[in-house]
Amino acid sequence: MPWSRAELDEAFAHYQRTVGRCVELGDWDGFADLFTEDATYVEHAFGHFDGREAIRTWVTRTMSAFPGNRMTEFPANWYVIDEDRGWVICEIDNPMEDPGDGSRHAAANITILHYAGDNLWSREEDAYNPMNFLATAKKWCRAAEAAGNLPEDAREWLSKMGDRPAA
Repeated sequence: MPWSRAELDEAFAHYQRTVGRCVELGDWDGFADLFTEDATYVEHAFGHFDGREAIRTWVTRTMSAFPGNRMTEFPANWYVIDEDRGWVICEIDNPMEDPGDGSRHAAANITILHYAGDNLWSREEDAYNPMNFLATAKKWCRAAEAAGNLPEDAREWLSKMGDRPAA
């Protein structure tokens, strides 16, 4: 079923507002509720998730642990609408909070959303280089450590990644 450009644009704006609220509240249920019950989520580092509840479980776990819990927003740097397919394709920035020294740490991904109508999406795919995100998170940890602000969850994550933070 074709959707108008205006509907796709508004649905994407709703998606972005919902993500912003999820970040603000630290509650990712609203994100999962953006998807149809039988939606597919393809995440290149974490795998495929089939169904809204699998998406909910994954996003809640991912965004409540480091480094996801240190990301402050997910703005679209740009987006395009494919009216014929009902898709929105965008670049999403993933900035992390200030580590304590005023530096900025972020990595971007390409997101492809398939619209299903009624502000719901039937598929999302996030494409990116996981090594860029790993390097960004490690640099953030080093900056936070140097500023005396490295949180314990980040210290544990860094250690699991094979780096040893200062004691």
